[in-house]
This record gives sequence, C-alpha cells and structure tokens, in this order.
Amino acid sequence: MIDLLFSQYKDYSNLHIFLEIIGVIFGLISVWCAKKDNILVFPTGIISTTIFIYLLWEWKLLGDFTINIYYSIMSVYGWYHWTRKKEGKTEFPIANITKNEKLWAIVIFVLTSIGVVLIYTFFDKFTSWTAYVDTFTTGVFFVGMWLMAKRKVEHWIFWIVGDIVSIPLYYYKGLTFTSLQYFIFTIIAFYGYIEWKKTLNNSLQKS
Repeated sequence: MIDLLFSQYKDYSNLHIFLEIIGVIFGLISVWCAKKDNILVFPTGIISTTIFIYLLWEWKLLGDFTINIYYSIMSVYGWYHWTRKKEGKTEFPIANITKNEKLWAIVIFVLTSIGVVLIYTFFDKFTSWTAYVDTFTTGVFFVGMWLMAKRKVEHWIFWIVGDIVSIPLYYYKGLTFTSLQYFIFTIIAFYGYIEWKKTLNNSLQKS
C-alpha cells in the first residue's frame, strides 16, 4: 500500500518532497482557519501557495502554477477585506452571494478557463487529459478564492467540487501528499460550509 501511494517520489529530490509536505501542512492549517472564519487563513495560505508556486514551476505544471499565483494575490486582498471595520464592526461579515456576484462568478470562470487554454496552447501542453481537467479546476478554484476573499458562504461549494476532482488528478500527477491534502480539504470544506451557514443564520436571527 505504501509503495502504491508513494512510489512516485523515488525520482524526486529530498528538497522538493520536504517543501511539498510543508506546503501541504500550511495549506491544511489555512483551510481549517477558513472553516473557523479566522483571519490566519490568509498568512498561512500565503506560505503554502508561495511554496507551491516554486514547486509547480519546477514540475512544469503551468495551470496549477497559475492558480497559486492567483491564490497569493487574492490572499492579500482577502486579508485586507476581512479586517475592514465600520463603526467598530466588521464591514464585510459572512454573507450569501448576490445576483451580481453570481454573474461575476460566471465571468471569472469563463475568462479563467480561456486563459488556461491559451497558456496550455502556447506551451503546447494539451498532451494529456489532465490539461482539460486543469482547465476546469482552475476556473472553479478562481471563483472559489474570489468568493472566499469576499466572505461568501457559497465559496465552500466551489472548494468542494474542485477538491473532489483534484484528489485523483494530483495522485495521477505523482503528487501523493498533495492528493491527500485535497482529500482532507474536501472534508474540511464540507464542515466549513455547514459552520458558515450556521453563523450566517444566527447573525440574521439577531438582526
């Protein structure tokens, strides 16, 4: 069983394996903080995505590389957005997605997917089915990260969909630790959605 899961690493450098594990640990901490609506989701997330930016560039996984650059940028935006206060109260608490944001979500998904297609086409990387799946998951994760930065409950749905698809995808790519990370992400995202819904319902009842 161990050989089945980790045999892909026999040709990896110790540095890359170590960095992947560290990136996974901080990624898990980040998602757990997101579940708890804790601002530490962003600094811990930035550590994880920065590590993966380096690794994914080394491994020539351009779609995933692009996602992590975007994550880092949106983490800075989200960090600022979550800390904004108005008259001593959080200016942007947990909320449901609006009709206008739904339209923007569609636009972001479409434009992101087109962008990934162009990148893969330019680098002649449409040589495997994984490129097509990457296109889909990149669009899903771009929307999910944008909605998380805006503190919308529905961002968890996008994480769940993207995480489920990513579990077998990353294992196929030879990144077992990252695949396991997405398996745990899926579980945390499920409970995160329930917890955020409960928080939102409680705040609506008090208002």
